[in-house]
Amino acid sequence: MKSSPKGSTVSRETQLPSPQQTRTIVIVNQKGGVGKTTTAVNVASALARGGLKVLMMDLDPQGNASTALGINHQPGIAGTYEVLLQHAKIADVQQPSPESENLVVVPATIDLAGAEIELVPQVAREQRLRKAVSAHLADSAVDYVIFDCPPSLGLLTLNALVAANEILMPIQCEYYALEGVGHLLRTIDLVKDELNPELEIGTVLLTMFDARTKLSAQVGEQVRQYFPDQTLVTLIPRSVRLSEAPSYGQTILGYDPQSVGAKAYRRAAEEIAQRGARLSVEAATVGATR
Repeated sequence: MKSSPKGSTVSRETQLPSPQQTRTIVIVNQKGGVGKTTTAVNVASALARGGLKVLMMDLDPQGNASTALGINHQPGIAGTYEVLLQHAKIADVQQPSPESENLVVVPATIDLAGAEIELVPQVAREQRLRKAVSAHLADSAVDYVIFDCPPSLGLLTLNALVAANEILMPIQCEYYALEGVGHLLRTIDLVKDELNPELEIGTVLLTMFDARTKLSAQVGEQVRQYFPDQTLVTLIPRSVRLSEAPSYGQTILGYDPQSVGAKAYRRAAEEIAQRGARLSVEAATVGATR
């Protein structure tokens, strides 16, 4: 087992504002290699280190999010598979992450690889995750539920889209950045029409930004034109440290907290938390004036 050269001790983080109600966020982009899992685990860790209660649901059979958060997900460990197909309670299968006392994880094991097929004949197969999460939130105080999905639009991702209210879409600052986004948007519209009318694209995060190239700036401008209200100000830089951290069973916040990648994800989490708190206040104000 490798040991991080930076250790896991982290200085006190800035306290982040709590949402008025639990935010359920699915990290999704069917295009691989965009920093989806990296974003999921680092945003989850940053929110938790900011004092917020976070539940991470790992829906990718590869279990990369579980690995990065220091969670045991060997075969035989109960996790997302049992929640989806055996009616296990989230509270019974979640594990505390060494990243933060405020972060718990429902791991993905290799058993999840067969879940796509096993879910096909099940009644209300798209609703299973939402029912499990709703039951958990009825008994547990959670600020954020974050779903990390496989890079596909199968039944695992569909369950997450039905269970969540918000989408966080990472888009890399490279060629073909918006490739496949149109198809994803059509899928989101179908989910909204048929299964989850509350689902919205809440956040777009630009990843793998390289300040040395004009291409990154051009892609960033294009994405901001396409998603003017959803795109965060924060840019996630291309960084070797970000790719190294998971091999030590850590996020970048634990592996190298002073790196540019760690600082960027802390800023991104702060933006996400502040936006959520502001929208909660605005919604409450609108409700009070009706």
